[in-house]
Amino acid sequence: MNRRTSPLRQVLLYVALALFSVLFIYPFLIQIATSFKTDPDAAAHPLSLVPNPFDLHAWKQIFGQGAGSVPFMRWLSNSVVIAVVVTVGRVFLDSLAGYALSRLRFRGRGFVFAALLAVMSVPSVALLIPKFLMVNYLGIYDTYAAMILPLIVDGAGVFIMKQFFDSVPVSIEEAARMDGASIFRTFWSVVLPMARPALITLTILSFQGSWNEFSHFLVVTRGTPEHMTLVTGLASLVSGQLGTGTQYPLKLGAALLTTIPVAVLFFALQRHFIRGANEGGVKG
Repeated sequence: MNRRTSPLRQVLLYVALALFSVLFIYPFLIQIATSFKTDPDAAAHPLSLVPNPFDLHAWKQIFGQGAGSVPFMRWLSNSVVIAVVVTVGRVFLDSLAGYALSRLRFRGRGFVFAALLAVMSVPSVALLIPKFLMVNYLGIYDTYAAMILPLIVDGAGVFIMKQFFDSVPVSIEEAARMDGASIFRTFWSVVLPMARPALITLTILSFQGSWNEFSHFLVVTRGTPEHMTLVTGLASLVSGQLGTGTQYPLKLGAALLTTIPVAVLFFALQRHFIRGANEGGVKG
């Protein structure tokens, strides 16, 4: 028998949730406020939410105006192109591979799936040197191809799609096969439209992973401004390579813009993401 929650207990629960919300939101508010401060004000009053004086110099630097500007728009265009291409590639290729592992019966299928799980267990930092050797051997070091191709297929994405396709009854595909549809046609026209929650989950994870990628870009490029993304450019800014002084408003303003696209994508697709994560998980 379920007991109803007492009003006092419910009030205390909401108060606790509000306190935790403030705890997590306050640093974000500091980031926004600091981006509108001057360097001396940011250093003297780092926790203040009221800029004194209100200053737009950091934002003018971000968008290429005034002294000490940074090539932010170049970083932004690189991040957008790479994230979009990698996301589209992963969604298509990971779903193909996941469907093959779920439906096709071929020799070595179990070994391939075991190898996939083994690759997922390897720390990404352990793959940095092999990535460097691979792109250097292929002659694409310090190019956009080196930044994109090693990221275009992801083991976790293949696993998510395989688990989802395993939950789809095979009987749904039988009608298409009786009508003479090929394996790819059945996959593309029958099964894939049913996988929208898993595809949205994979889209969010792929975009977030490629957008926030740092170590891979650091290894496969020379770190020139031409191939910098928002993350690598922000790292060079924080390290002091692009100017002297603390530059807290400039750094936090650039960091704020870096987080916005992923946050917008997540909140826009949050409902589908939660559903796809549940359906693509390991079944008991």
